[in-house]
Amino acid sequence: MSFMLLIQSGERGRPRTESERRTAAERMERMQRYGADLHARGLLVAADSLRTDEDGVRIEMRAGKRTFSDGPFTESKEIVGGFFLINVKTREEALAIASECPAAEWSTVEVRQSGPCYDE
Repeated sequence: MSFMLLIQSGERGRPRTESERRTAAERMERMQRYGADLHARGLLVAADSLRTDEDGVRIEMRAGKRTFSDGPFTESKEIVGGFFLINVKTREEALAIASECPAAEWSTVEVRQSGPCYDE
């Protein structure tokens, strides 16, 4: 079964002070080690960081009219900063792996199983 671990953060923007940059670099290093470990265990399908919502665009199609909204999206309290797509046998295994994610210490890790977005 495939599960996506979404790293959601309330932090916006880039680190400004030297201390913030050092903390961000240490966190990134920990996350890279976590991803490398998942890869070594044969569980990782894909992973990447995402740029801030300042670079994002939302697209909607209503009544045949397409609209684009450039970020940042002020109504968002959290942004998705990155993801890990893993393939495991059970939901419990996915939750255990998500619990190991270093980002859970400073962000929220949301676990979502892939599949249809509606029930028939």
